[in-house]
Amino acid sequence: MKPVEILDELEKLYPDAWCELVHRNAYELTIAVLLSAQTTDISVNKVTPVLFEKYPSVYELAQADLKDVEAILKSLGLYRNKSKNIILLAQQVIESFGGIIPDNQEDLMTLAGIGRKSANVVVSCWYGVPAIAVDTHVSRVSKRLRLAYANDDVEAIERKLNRKFPKLRWSKAHHTMIFFGRYRCKAKKPECLGCPFTSFCREYPFQKYRFEN
Repeated sequence: MKPVEILDELEKLYPDAWCELVHRNAYELTIAVLLSAQTTDISVNKVTPVLFEKYPSVYELAQADLKDVEAILKSLGLYRNKSKNIILLAQQVIESFGGIIPDNQEDLMTLAGIGRKSANVVVSCWYGVPAIAVDTHVSRVSKRLRLAYANDDVEAIERKLNRKFPKLRWSKAHHTMIFFGRYRCKAKKPECLGCPFTSFCREYPFQKYRFEN
């Protein structure tokens, strides 16, 4: 199956895939993406309403007391480090970008706690710039569906997906691959029955016995 055909099938499975981090603006999305590292979107969405009510913009967050922020984020993994980073990020946005979240990957990656994946999410989901953010789900799906090699790192995977998928479909591909990996092609016990990719999936031969015994 060609890469574009794989993408077509993914979009049939999840035609309404979207960013599940609740946000109303670039500031909220950027903070939510930072907080989502090694934590589920569901967990992030539980704490951000309180966080954004108390700190509705970078200006309030830049002046926040670290202990107060930690108290809000304490249910998240790595909450102490994330608390420091979001305060520093707010300060950097004010000092370097006039209080406006940057609209490009390079500037975003200068901010505390924002790596390539997070930057791609922000530019894609808020600013409408075509980008594929390679998280654990996208990485796993890419390797299983032979869109990348098993030992490829996230940057190699991103380059290959960018080359194999039409640019105008990059952002949609990001969401559909996440949904497929999150809800069907899971790390453990993937739901292979009825999957359109079993004929060439690298993982299916190892999972097949579960459905035959």
